[in-house]
Amino acid sequence: MTDRRSFLQAGALAVGALGLPRSARAAAADAGPRVVSTWDFGVGANQVAWKTLTAGGSALDAVEQGARWAESELCNPTVGRCGNPDRDGNLSLDASIMDGDGRCGSVAALIDILHPVSVARRVMEQTPHVMLVGQGAQAFAVEQGFPRGKLLTPAAEKAWRAWLQTAEYAPQINAERRTLPGDSSNHDTLGILARDAQGRLAGACTTSGMAWKMQGRVGDSPIIGAGLYVDNEVGAATASGVGEEMIRNVASFLVVELMRQGRSPAEACREAIARVVRKRPEASRTLQVCFLAMNRDGEVGAYALHRGFVYAVCDAQRQDGLHDADSVYRTEQA
Repeated sequence: MTDRRSFLQAGALAVGALGLPRSARAAAADAGPRVVSTWDFGVGANQVAWKTLTAGGSALDAVEQGARWAESELCNPTVGRCGNPDRDGNLSLDASIMDGDGRCGSVAALIDILHPVSVARRVMEQTPHVMLVGQGAQAFAVEQGFPRGKLLTPAAEKAWRAWLQTAEYAPQINAERRTLPGDSSNHDTLGILARDAQGRLAGACTTSGMAWKMQGRVGDSPIIGAGLYVDNEVGAATASGVGEEMIRNVASFLVVELMRQGRSPAEACREAIARVVRKRPEASRTLQVCFLAMNRDGEVGAYALHRGFVYAVCDAQRQDGLHDADSVYRTEQA
């Protein structure tokens, strides 16, 4: 069994191939508009966001549109309308959005509203608050003109009823990449970051949260500083994996602050992962934690606790680039 010292040593050795290739990192300062997203479904989100950027839209507009695509067009048990419900059969959605000037908004435990990321933006722009939750978030959304309708799909309900036969709750590493119908362990997040032609940054997160979670559980995605943080002076970061770890470490804020101290995006992500390991070395063997970051010059980096985290990059040179993040553990665990 790997002890804590060898685990940390493995993290220190896993420094090759961080983020984008060196040639791409060297050209990042001249990158112009760029959008990056978590996981392979980030390719589709990026393409929608890229259309907004090339049409002259802001980074904020771009990340909202990319996240909206994931919420409505993507049918995935981890995000939006096809998400798996909690253990009581309720599908609740979480989302956040943040501009590089510090403005931000989020919603949590939102039920029967298709686009939580747009509701989060309305919270940012139309209220004095940052976060609305539950019934209050739903009432605000309806007041703002968002239609209310049942989102739980027959497939998700069937998967939930099958889960009830055992009611076992054990999230698995990289389960978000599994595509088997009714896979009860699927759970994760779309995190999307963008840089527009003016050099402004923005980010968004959207998720249906962990399948079979306790009713009322909120992960990191709607929590500013945990699942998402953006600062025009420095850069932007988003997180994926088990949200409780991101909350415990204020993870996305940590990554941005490490970039403020001079780390590259990849170095900042790697150091943030190392902090997670130092705090909870035993738990780190059984959960996934992933970070994706972009600095104000457009340089991109990522790092994960376990192998298997992929992220998508879209800019003027490539529309569907998909990259494997380096990790502390090099053997992918299923």
